[in-house]
Amino acid sequence: MSEVKYAGFWVRFLASFLDTLFLALPLGVVIYFLSGGDWFDFSQYQQNIQAAIAGNAQQALANPPQMSMKWELLFEVAVLLISVIFWRKWRGATPGKKYVKIKVVDAKTYKDIDNKQAITRSLGYIVSIFAFLIGFLMVGFRKDKRGLHDLLAGTVVIYEETT
Repeated sequence: MSEVKYAGFWVRFLASFLDTLFLALPLGVVIYFLSGGDWFDFSQYQQNIQAAIAGNAQQALANPPQMSMKWELLFEVAVLLISVIFWRKWRGATPGKKYVKIKVVDAKTYKDIDNKQAITRSLGYIVSIFAFLIGFLMVGFRKDKRGLHDLLAGTVVIYEETT
């Protein structure tokens, strides 16, 4: 393997945004309709957005939409499974990562990750979020560009080799 180039914060952010746009959002729409609208109170969500736009953030934050944990769990598990499927099919890349030419690999060998690492990494996102997003921000400050979820799973995100 030639010299490894670690993928930094902004390219990973772009890949994540693309995955949200092209994977999570369509999946969310499908699950919302499968739930018959029971996943979350979309009308309350719209009212909160309108209140926030009108400058009344206090009102918007005071009335969170009701949501069904059953449907939320289904969505989260579906996103996890789809991510693992893409990581296996595209050797460490989701569509967003593939587009920006980066991939997730084992931090020691730089070879494909296994299912345990894929699942640990996905669950590690939760830890990174609950740590006030510090788990993601770490990527911008570490030499090896690893986030908390990468450290937990023994992974690193690198640029694909160009031949």
